Amino acid sequence: MLRVNSPAPRAATIVRASAARSPSTAIAPGPARFVVLLAVLVCAACGLVYELALATLGGTLGGDPVVETSIVLSVMVFAMGVGALVAKPFVRRAAPAFLAAEILLAACGGMCATVLFAGFAWYDVYRWPMIAVAAVLGLLIGAEIPLLMTLVQRIRPQEAGSAVADLFAADYVGALVGGLLFPFLLLPHLGQLRTVVLAGMVNAIAGALVVLWLFRADLPVRSRVGMYAAVGAVLALLAGTWLYTPAFERAARDALYDGDVVSARGDVVVTRTAAGPEMYVAGERRVAAAGASETAQALVHPAMAGRHERVLVLGGGDGLALREVLRYAAVRDVVVVVAHVAETAPARTDPALRALAGDAFADPRVRVVGADAFAWVRATAQRFDVVVADLPGPTVGAGARLYTQEFYGLARTVLRPAGRIVVRAPAPDAHPRAFWCADAGLRAAGLRTLPYRITVPGPADRGFLLAALALVPGAAPRPADDAPDPAVVPFLAADRAALASVFPPHEARVEVPPSTLNDPRIADYARE
Repeated sequence: MLRVNSPAPRAATIVRASAARSPSTAIAPGPARFVVLLAVLVCAACGLVYELALATLGGTLGGDPVVETSIVLSVMVFAMGVGALVAKPFVRRAAPAFLAAEILLAACGGMCATVLFAGFAWYDVYRWPMIAVAAVLGLLIGAEIPLLMTLVQRIRPQEAGSAVADLFAADYVGALVGGLLFPFLLLPHLGQLRTVVLAGMVNAIAGALVVLWLFRADLPVRSRVGMYAAVGAVLALLAGTWLYTPAFERAARDALYDGDVVSARGDVVVTRTAAGPEMYVAGERRVAAAGASETAQALVHPAMAGRHERVLVLGGGDGLALREVLRYAAVRDVVVVVAHVAETAPARTDPALRALAGDAFADPRVRVVGADAFAWVRATAQRFDVVVADLPGPTVGAGARLYTQEFYGLARTVLRPAGRIVVRAPAPDAHPRAFWCADAGLRAAGLRTLPYRITVPGPADRGFLLAALALVPGAAPRPADDAPDPAVVPFLAADRAALASVFPPHEARVEVPPSTLNDPRIADYARE
């Protein structure tokens, strides 16, 4: 019988080879191995922070979070595989190669958000630079694992499967740490730019700790000095970027927005133009110097025809819709739900915006709630006569779900009998399918709709949808019995109200399905 001799296990060969060239470390093998695994954890956390920062910035600047996140994740994961292959020739000099990778990763990762934001603000480019940055970061992150595996084995050789398990356990724990720190601590307190700068600093320090202390015997004196200088240069670059970030943000806003930026609080930016103040929320212009009052009048007053003691305003942190609601003496209680209470700060404190909003937030009838509109409407037991949906456009962040059949169904449940809901919809001339998609969502939720529009100075008309359980089809918006004088509110003039429900041929009804949580198609329509 033919007998075949089985070859020696590959893991044993790896262990013997690693043991043969195992160097002495600065400390005993047990603590040294712990330090390397801790570096794996820290590097994994930093890598995930870079990844999340790119995806978040892509959703903000690119406008479609799903597309931008998909691009970032797919490019980075592919590049990580390429990086692992590229690292193979460097495993013989794993210590200096690992530190070189960490220095480059700290510089590229720490500066990525600043560079991408600068390209968007000054040159209006983002997609291709983002892909390039994601590829570079993925390449460097992918090179870490083979190099760290080699370092772990050189400290204390062990079976390959056991070493891989330890390495990936530390890597996944680090990903968990980075994934939780980013949304709950780093982003809210530092912002996107400084978050990645801090991650870059930590990345550089972790790499230096492993190589320049633990494996310093691997490096000649001249190499050590050069590595110290490189780490110091990267830390100095990132420290300078950290200090310069506020000035950079101001300059980028001045380049991005019309007029001079006079205040910025989180996502809320107020600018001053020759025509008057303007306000942006998450990059979307919510108060335009031209047409702001007319838009608010057209949004609110048709919905006030009927009982209006209790009013719910969703969004409207600029205070303009609230100002129109408060013109009615019969209004006893107004609840304003905004994503962040800070959105109302400019209308409370900026003199020009405060005057434009009529100091509406100081009225004792008004109560402001900081909450997600979808979640708040779903949870509340309160009932209202009028719901005013003055929300961000469906292309802003998760705004598309606030234009879905499901959301309108929830809004219907907070209406009193004979209550009305009015929606500020996408422009019917610029985005007709998006406008009629919102209309389809209201009708699918069991409401009858009255679409109407106004023309104001600017690039597009303003579109609105009035909805209730009982509306007369084809009717024009009508004023309430206690409506203000048309001299004060020009939209209420009989000729203007009658014309509002007349749509020119290019804005005529388009039959489209409603937007849903499962298929938020209105976001695609609004980007057409």
